[in-house]
Amino acid sequence: MIRTPAETGPPQVGIVASRRIGNAVRRNRAKRRLREALMCVELEPDTAYVVVAPAGAVTMEFGELIRRLREAVDRGR
Repeated sequence: MIRTPAETGPPQVGIVASRRIGNAVRRNRAKRRLREALMCVELEPDTAYVVVAPAGAVTMEFGELIRRLREAVDRGR
C-alpha cells in the first residue's frame, strides 16, 4: 500500500489488480472485495492510498483481508 498526502477532504483510494490475479472477472471480484474491506479500516483524511491487490485476494478469508489492510495502514502511519 502506498500512502501520500492528498487534497483536503476524505481519504482517496485507488485499487490496482494486475493480470496475475486472473481474468477480468477475478480482477473485478478482487477489487470489489478490497473496496468492501476498506470500509472496515480507518483511513486518515487528506490522504491518498494506492492498494495493490494481493494474489490471493479472491480466495482469502474476508477477515484476513481486513487484517492485512489494517496492518498496511498502520505501517504507513
